[in-house]
Amino acid sequence: MARKLIDISVALQTGIASDPPRASPKIDYLDHHATASGIAEYFGIGVDQLPQGEYAAIERCEITTHNGTHLDAPYHFFSSMNHALKPGGEASMRIDELPLEWCFQPAVKLDFRHFEDGYVVTPADVQAELKRVGHRLRPLEIVVVNTRAGSRYGEADYVDAGCGMGKDATIWLLEQGIRLVGTDGWSWDAPFSHTKRKLEAGAGPELIWEGHRASREIGYSHLEKLHNLEVLPADGFQVVCFPVKIHRASAGWTRAVAILDE
Repeated sequence: MARKLIDISVALQTGIASDPPRASPKIDYLDHHATASGIAEYFGIGVDQLPQGEYAAIERCEITTHNGTHLDAPYHFFSSMNHALKPGGEASMRIDELPLEWCFQPAVKLDFRHFEDGYVVTPADVQAELKRVGHRLRPLEIVVVNTRAGSRYGEADYVDAGCGMGKDATIWLLEQGIRLVGTDGWSWDAPFSHTKRKLEAGAGPELIWEGHRASREIGYSHLEKLHNLEVLPADGFQVVCFPVKIHRASAGWTRAVAILDE
């Protein structure tokens, strides 16, 4: 059977609106000539003795594990997890401890592009969308959320765009056996700018990062800064998103890919 692979990742890129300025990635590109003197010195030869005076192109990156398309481990959200499953909970898993089975599973897409920026998705919203597309969740399926933010990647308003997943909606998914989810937004939660306005209007601080902190109750992971979700069907595809194995880290970059049978 033929398969179609769809890249649902964004590229790490300097100078693109992908994160708040304080957290943006920086990449220094060294071309073949820039590195030639170093290798020539090592071998005790002249640069002119290298083919066309060239050596290796390399890049030096100043990035966090949360730049680009990445997979967050439960440790990113809170120091402990699974308090709803085990008395006292347990230490949150880090990225090098995640079960690989979580990262390669059948997937379903929830299309929430119609929700306004800052909207907080509820369990009823999730259930209504699953009913609309005729999908019944199965344990360990990967759930990806297509928001308006996907169309704003690289634009100045990207980090403020799209809806977010509330704590109740996230826990409902986890209670169905889901352990890995994803979004094309900057965050699984509603954009911080919208949450800040709610707090200024009198809301309580429990709204801050509420979707992330659902992991304290049931440990889970999520993908952020996905891309191309609008081209995916509602279901009938798989997602592969193995993270880079970084010792005891809170996240790892991933080349997330959707696989469709044709």
